[in-house]
Formats: sequence, C-alpha cells, structure tokens
Amino acid sequence: MTNRAARFRALHTATDPLVLVNAWDAASARVVAAAGAPAIATTSAGVAWTLGAPDGDTLARDQALEHLARIVRAVPADLPVTADIESGFGATPADVAETIRGVLATGAVGVNLEDTARDGDVAGLRDIAGQQARIAAARAAADDAGVDLYINARVDTYFRGRADETVARAEAYLAAGATGVFVPGVADAGTIAALAKAIPAPLNVLAQPGTPPVGELAGLGVARVSLGSWIAEAAYALARRAAREAYTAGTYSSLADSYDFGELNSLMS
Repeated sequence: MTNRAARFRALHTATDPLVLVNAWDAASARVVAAAGAPAIATTSAGVAWTLGAPDGDTLARDQALEHLARIVRAVPADLPVTADIESGFGATPADVAETIRGVLATGAVGVNLEDTARDGDVAGLRDIAGQQARIAAARAAADDAGVDLYINARVDTYFRGRADETVARAEAYLAAGATGVFVPGVADAGTIAALAKAIPAPLNVLAQPGTPPVGELAGLGVARVSLGSWIAEAAYALARRAAREAYTAGTYSSLADSYDFGELNSLMS
C-alpha cells in the first residue's frame, strides 16, 4: 500500500495532469483499468445510483465501504484507487477518522473529502474551522496507519455562490493536512489558471462540456482532471435511449456501439 500511495501522489503534476475516468462499480473499474488508467477513482454519485440511492451523503458508511472494497479487488493490485467519500460519512471529525480507517482497510490510497454539509434537503458550506478539524482527523487516522493518504480537499464554493472564498478555504484545508485541492464547477481557462497560480498544491478540476482539453489544462497549471459522474450519467442515458427506442419505435439502433460481449465478459474473469 505504501508504494501505491507514493505512486499515486507522484502522478499529480501540472505539466502532465492525472486524468481520472471515474468508476462506479467493479465492472466499470475494470473497463477503465483496461483502457490504460494510471489510477482508479470512484464517483460518489455513480456509486449511490448503483446502490439505488441519490447522491448527497445518503449512503451508510458500511454500505459505501463494502462497495469500495469490491472496486479495489476488481482492479490490478498495483493500481492505486482513490475514493470519493463525500463529506466523510459522519457528523464529527471522529466519524471521518473512522471512515478513513475503513477506506484504508479496503486498500484505497486516496480520498476526496468535500466541504458541503447537508441537513435534509438543505446543503451549504461547512465553516472553515470545522472542515479543518475533519481534514486533520483524516490525516491523523492515515498517519496512525502509516499510509501517506492523498487527501483531495474538495472546495464547493463555486457550487454555493461563494467563489471569493475559494483560495482562503484551499489554504486552510492544506494547513490542516490536505494534499491537493479539488475545485469543481469551474470551466473557463482564465479562472482555472488563476486558481492554479493561487493555490499552493496540486489543483484538480472537474471536466464537463466546455472545459478545456487536457493538454490545455496542463498549460494552465492543472495537476488532476476528473470526469466525475459524467461517465455514469452517459451510461444511464444510453439505457434510457435504448429503452425508449424499444418501447416506442420497436427498434434497437441505440445498441449499435455496444461493448463486445466476449471482450467485456473476459474482463470479468
């Protein structure tokens, strides 16, 4: 695990960004790995949907960790896996530490930890000191286990209309023990370049329609590019198109670009 953790950390370079095509189950992880992924990342939304739940801290910790363990077991043993653990599956820093111990037990060597707090249908940003305590608890749990866990601190300011807090939050989270900073919700080159210059750690952005291509992001100083839930969304969109086509037109053209059965089946053996 120590070697995987070190290798995963080393993949984060601004001149050659780490591209993560996020998986949501064992099968998608194997498909991504077979495509040449240098590491596997999970998408919390995709995992939740696979388990029949909505995204947004709705899964129980044990449920999420059991699913993560399947994903880790599904890919080559030397391939680093990083887990999206949403806000840590718990209300307190001690809860976050317990989650981290569970993540490490699966063999994963990285986590995303977001600063969104949810109370029923209401979501907002945690106060900075409170999120620092959660990150510090995660770091302490990893240190106790002897693992240099990559803690990717997700800063949700662009999702919450508080973009002016982004850099201050990033710096505070790094001071608390985060390794890198994930700022989803930004797509324009100027903003991305400014964030990469201002944040003294590897910057992760979420790719979406309109985001500059990887080569351009490298020039802007980005060290990590995640596709997030977009691949899962595209897969489910295909299922919907195929279903609607079959139930209305009675045809099957949506299936034309399907993965070859034999090739896909062989990945599962």
